[in-house]
Amino acid sequence: MAINVNTVYKTVLLILNKEERGYVTPDEFNKISAQVQLEIFGNYHNDLNQQLRVPQSDTDYADRVASVDEHLSIFKTEGPATYVPTAGTIPAHFSLPTTDIYGNTVELFTLGTVSYKEQVELQRLQRMEFYNIQKSPLTKSTETYPTYLLENDRLYVKPDTVTSQINVNFLRKPLDPRWGYYIGSVGQFIYDTTAYGADLINTGTGTLTSSITTALTLGVAGTYNSIVTTGGTGTGLIVNATVFSDTEVRIDVATAGTGYISGDVVSIAAGLLGGTSTQVDITLTDANFNANSTYGSTQIELDVSEQTDVILKTLFYFGVVVKDPQIIQVAASQVQREEMNEKS
Repeated sequence: MAINVNTVYKTVLLILNKEERGYVTPDEFNKISAQVQLEIFGNYHNDLNQQLRVPQSDTDYADRVASVDEHLSIFKTEGPATYVPTAGTIPAHFSLPTTDIYGNTVELFTLGTVSYKEQVELQRLQRMEFYNIQKSPLTKSTETYPTYLLENDRLYVKPDTVTSQINVNFLRKPLDPRWGYYIGSVGQFIYDTTAYGADLINTGTGTLTSSITTALTLGVAGTYNSIVTTGGTGTGLIVNATVFSDTEVRIDVATAGTGYISGDVVSIAAGLLGGTSTQVDITLTDANFNANSTYGSTQIELDVSEQTDVILKTLFYFGVVVKDPQIIQVAASQVQREEMNEKS
């Protein structure tokens, strides 16, 4: 289970504000929490290597190797490598996956097993060995015993007859945490529970008001909720509308659809805003998407058991931001104590 980004942010603010030590903006929090998550994630490799060198308990929930592997399992995935023919001075190779088998865009963090036809595991070699073994018929790579060289984010595979069906198991980089928000009635930041996505429409109040391109006529004052829109390249956009007069309406997003792009025109059909109201057309702009706004949130992907460590490390970095050596000292001391307990 992921760590709720709102819980971490609210906890950090509570600790910082208790003695009026300063305020941390959502943008600062998002940047620092991304650093903290990556730092903890990067240490999993060292933790696993360390635990493999010491005897482990076979009691349920006490096996630390299994525990670290469980934390890593969230990020384990696989995807196809793409064959790239020889181009100029660059030999034929396979490019590393940018999407996993589920179609999600991912960033590869650590390479794992490379397989051919999902049956044969390729042996990874260093440059000198990779080329030298090809010189003898007895040692050269075959489709039964293929090899590869990893350089410059490219997989060079031998034999040359292998031009497809290379699959890569890897650890993906965690998604950057994002505490999304919209502005409340008195200017406060209100947490946006909508899952962030670059093609999701903003949620919050009045986000599409300025995008109405066709004036409303013959509308009836009132509130109209859960209106299904039509048009555009995406699906699932549902809006609420507040009609102030027969010519003035405010549109708010109720459910963020997916697959929309800037320039799409979505419509509220005639008659849905009371009486004989005319069709309202809404042109989506860059500002209407989560990718270009503060809307939409991404949870901290680490296992929930890491929540205490995440908060402590976040406080440590915030101590630097607000220039409070006491916060830095207390947080660093607690982090060190937690790490010693985990590894002792």
